[in-house]
Amino acid sequence: MKGFLEDANYSIGLLDEGATLADVIDNCIYEHTQTGKRAFYVGDLGKLVKKNIQWQNVMAPIKPFYSVKCNSTPGVLEILGTLGIGFACSNKSEMALIQDLGISPENIIYTNPCKQASQIKYAAKAGINIMTCDNDIELKKIARSHPNAKLLLHIATEDITADEEMNMKFGTTLKNCRHLMECAKEFGIQIVGVKFHISSTCKELQTYIHAISDARCAFDMAEEFGFKMNILDIGGGFTGSELQLEEVNHVIRPLLDVYFPKESGVNVIAEPGCYYVSSAFTLAVNVIAKKTDKLLPSGVEQTRNDDEPVFTYYINDGVYGSFASKLSEKLNTIPEVHKKYKEDEPLFTSSLWGPSCDELDQIVESCLLPELSVGDWLIFDNMGSGTLGEQSTFNDYQRPLIYYMMSFSDWDEMQDAGITSDTLMKNFFFVPSGIQLSSEDRFSTAA
Repeated sequence: MKGFLEDANYSIGLLDEGATLADVIDNCIYEHTQTGKRAFYVGDLGKLVKKNIQWQNVMAPIKPFYSVKCNSTPGVLEILGTLGIGFACSNKSEMALIQDLGISPENIIYTNPCKQASQIKYAAKAGINIMTCDNDIELKKIARSHPNAKLLLHIATEDITADEEMNMKFGTTLKNCRHLMECAKEFGIQIVGVKFHISSTCKELQTYIHAISDARCAFDMAEEFGFKMNILDIGGGFTGSELQLEEVNHVIRPLLDVYFPKESGVNVIAEPGCYYVSSAFTLAVNVIAKKTDKLLPSGVEQTRNDDEPVFTYYINDGVYGSFASKLSEKLNTIPEVHKKYKEDEPLFTSSLWGPSCDELDQIVESCLLPELSVGDWLIFDNMGSGTLGEQSTFNDYQRPLIYYMMSFSDWDEMQDAGITSDTLMKNFFFVPSGIQLSSEDRFSTAA
């Protein structure tokens, strides 16, 4: 059983059967309204347990290596650690976080395609040997800093969509794999497997067929050089949808059975990130300022009467905090008004902005909302991925608090599966129905 951070400054609320996450959000909003309106998260760690059960039911025996950059908060990492999941780390800080949990180096992969030499040396000192590589310059850097490294050749996939054409692409061509193997042989570096990554926005599941076929070719090529490869990493791109997971499994399973059967000794792994955490976290933000206008923002279709006002709301979190992913991708959640309002209450064209007063700090360009007042609260679901980790201090940004919760039924499920410990028990407290959470029951900053 993996150890937990005994000195971690957070706790997990065990919800009574009569209590719900909505009750927790209501209680937190009440407290914050009284003591100072600060954005906060409520994280349902039981959803991580459910997602892992779902993964085992659909994708086993493919072992998940959680992508730490998606959400590196202690509650998430420690729950996943007890579930026996591996970890894919992109930098020294993430590797140190995982090591502090007592995770063995064999269950850590260093996946950054552009590694700093100092961080490669850190991995070497920590015994973290498995890392990815997609070019000869990176390979030479690894050879100098970590002679005992075991490389996964990162091969490119043809999954570029209209939304991704401007994104950076990593991975080498199949043709260039031979050159990299020659370089590895020259420098005495082991190549132990192949990695590819297919984005969650890729709609063509046939891309997996080409990627796995290319991986098989790379394995065959490696035999010519005397490399004994035993790892196939199919990357991330898992959205959290059970349907998508089943669709991917339906496509890859026959190919894996043919190209990498069990008797081949090849271990197939993956790097799910948002799959585990996206739906587990809800963000509550507060309206701190408001403007009224008659003109629609440019590019927004005219669907209202000319006399209707257009509202601009500023909230206490933005793209330099919890909405950082908005800078590179579309927001996958819509705001929900916390206060109760009548069904026939008029809705107005509204836009949402962060607190920085920066022109990039636009969260929602246009949506329909009832008229809000300063001090009202908005709720965003599915905010667990790419939003919780190292965040900017731009404009004195105050990071949201985090309240971790889990239902008794999910806790029982963990115990039945044997994934608990005395150290874990110390992090829990009981949340009966209707009780308010005190400030001591929250984790004060996102790690």
